Amino acid sequence: SGHLISTAEVENALLLDPNVSEAAVVSRQHPVKGECLYCFVTLKDSAPNDNNNVNGGLANVDVITPEMRSELCQVIRTKIGPFATPDYIQSAPMLPKTRSGKIMRRILRKIANEDYEFGDTSTLLDYSCLETLIKLSKSIIHA
Repeated sequence: SGHLISTAEVENALLLDPNVSEAAVVSRQHPVKGECLYCFVTLKDSAPNDNNNVNGGLANVDVITPEMRSELCQVIRTKIGPFATPDYIQSAPMLPKTRSGKIMRRILRKIANEDYEFGDTSTLLDYSCLETLIKLSKSIIHA
């Protein structure tokens, strides 16, 4: 707490992991720290995942194992420092993007803060990712 952290810097650190193809980091309200980091990570198809269970109706490819979470946190700690360790890391099979390919961080911030009133989504390329991201976030936040 008390540190200014660039979300782009954390995203770049996450992308150093060979299992990560895309990453987006947003802030989430925190009762003690004020705000904390919430990471959305898209894994490469070849990413190892030994979790053979179905998680609340979600395919096992959508689950980040505790080992993988620990590995991603270690990458961030090594590259930036321990103060940048995220509180939440969520798998994001598909990130919400505009038709021009920009990640809609505004929507990710709302999902991370459990606010599902997204406002104008007319530029969103694929609405189907929202339901999956919401379901995954609920399993992460309320774990």
